Amino acid sequence: MVIRFEKKYLEELFCTGKTTDKKHRFQPQIIEKYRKTVDILESVDCVEDIFPYNSLHYEKLRGDKEGLQSVRVDKRYRIEFKTTQVVSETVVTICNIIELSNHYK
Repeated sequence: MVIRFEKKYLEELFCTGKTTDKKHRFQPQIIEKYRKTVDILESVDCVEDIFPYNSLHYEKLRGDKEGLQSVRVDKRYRIEFKTTQVVSETVVTICNIIELSNHYK
């Protein structure tokens, strides 16, 4: 999938492993797992290719987050994202990462 980041801090975390945004500071092990999870998202062609990765716990969100999907980074954190498909000669799935959030807050 083609990965796009909705917020600057998400892209900084992925590219450099740290962020200039003091509001979004995470433990080094969370950042490492976040980067690995985004790498997996980037390596697959479509959402269905995520299903074999049981540890990601893919799910479609409900309620006030209707229309979003998520995968787990660890037991506490998840990546929330939205996918769209661009139909041309080849089908491209674009994954727009919305948030790295604490699942239980």
